[in-house]
Amino acid sequence: MIRLDTQAQVDAAERTLRLTWAIVVGAVLYSVLTVTPLVQRVTPDGWGWTAPILPVVVDVAVVIVVRVDTIVARLDGDAGAWPLALRWLTGLMTLLLNVGDSALKGDLVGVGVHAVAPVLLIVTAEASLKWRRAIGAAVARIESERAAERERVARERRERDDRERADRQAARDAQEAERERARVAEERRREQERADREREREHAALLAREEREHAAQVAREEREHAARVEHDRAERERADRAVAQQAAAEAKRLEQERADRERAAREAAQQAERDRKAAAARRTASAPVSAAVSTPRPAVSTTVSTPADETAHDAPAAAKFSEADALAAVAAAVREGRSQRSVATLTGWSTGWVAKQFKELENPKQMEMSAA
Repeated sequence: MIRLDTQAQVDAAERTLRLTWAIVVGAVLYSVLTVTPLVQRVTPDGWGWTAPILPVVVDVAVVIVVRVDTIVARLDGDAGAWPLALRWLTGLMTLLLNVGDSALKGDLVGVGVHAVAPVLLIVTAEASLKWRRAIGAAVARIESERAAERERVARERRERDDRERADRQAARDAQEAERERARVAEERRREQERADREREREHAALLAREEREHAAQVAREEREHAARVEHDRAERERADRAVAQQAAAEAKRLEQERADRERAAREAAQQAERDRKAAAARRTASAPVSAAVSTPRPAVSTTVSTPADETAHDAPAAAKFSEADALAAVAAAVREGRSQRSVATLTGWSTGWVAKQFKELENPKQMEMSAA
């Protein structure tokens, strides 16, 4: 059982108990909405609008009973048997009206559902009455305890006054001894302060020395770190220079190889040109003799059997590039990505020679890309 010992607890219980009105209002509203259809069915035609009056009257009676019981309980009174009979009568009426519709239909689930609100209303009214009476008894008990407490406080005040008079006398006697103890304590305190100041000076000197040593160590570590960083940087620079020198040497070697190949190609081209000119001179020298002793048919056959390369070489000298110009045109075509056939047509050199020069110029480029 909860015991209310303070006025704050009583006030809290009163505030909580006011929440029961929410249950009452909810049950009344639910009752009106539930009972109105039942009353409408038993009301003559044309008077259906009066159906809500009956549940409202019954529920208002319930509210009046709950409210009056609350006032009587707060005053710690007893209204007799009639209020009890009225309270139970209104509660039973509300219960019967709520479950009547479902009971007439034989719906037991509906009876149980519609019985919740009125049963809750009846139990709340009875519980509220008990709670109000318990709160009233607690208030009376608290008032009685307060009166007893006031009497006890007054008695204790008188006793305290007597003790204070005795204490003041004892205090006057003890003041002299206290002043003497205070003087001795003051002397001890001063001595302790002097000792503390001395220890603080020693501690400060120790901290300063440790700070200087730490600063020197930090500076030494920073110098060592800077030296390591400088050494690492120098090592990286030496390594970078070595790599750059190696790359330059490799590039120079590749360039030398390419120059050698180009020189060999030029020499081969010059040799081929000399051979072609010698062959042309020989054909020119033998042409009159062949024309004098041969029939027209061998001449046609000689013309048909002339190789394609020789025909290209026998083109007019004005339409064919020199070897140096042809090599320059091949190098430009490799850089610009033009086809070998277009270069052969432009320079007047054979496609085999152009293909060979393309291959020699493209291989060094691939080797340089691989080295990079």
